[in-house]
Amino acid sequence: MTSIESQKTKSIPYPPRTVKRAERAMRCSPFLLPLFVAMRLKSVPLQAIASDEGVEQHYLERSMSELAVESCIMWLIQVGILRREVDGQGITDSFRLTPLGRQLVAKWEQQGGTLPPPSLLDRLYNFLGRWFRLPV
Repeated sequence: MTSIESQKTKSIPYPPRTVKRAERAMRCSPFLLPLFVAMRLKSVPLQAIASDEGVEQHYLERSMSELAVESCIMWLIQVGILRREVDGQGITDSFRLTPLGRQLVAKWEQQGGTLPPPSLLDRLYNFLGRWFRLPV
């Protein structure tokens, strides 16, 4: 087995606090699991997520503006779940999962195929971390 193949089969060990924060951010986001599954397979452009197209693709429960979607995506980038796709000319408006995001998506696919709903405490901690940039 080559080193590239062995890297694909091993998961990166993240600190429990990092995983908990990332799980909370994903559960509190407006995005549904099919979006994260799609991002695992390919880069997904912002326009495919926002507005009615995102609802039709089962990426969102309700339509959202591009600005609102981008704001949520930027938070998921900061907590380490997503990354912005880069092409030969620079940064694009498409996004993919990071290794941490892949681990969480795989976990939730095995546990029933949906994101668990966040508790009120999860929403509070996510709000504090997102808006005040506290390490919660």
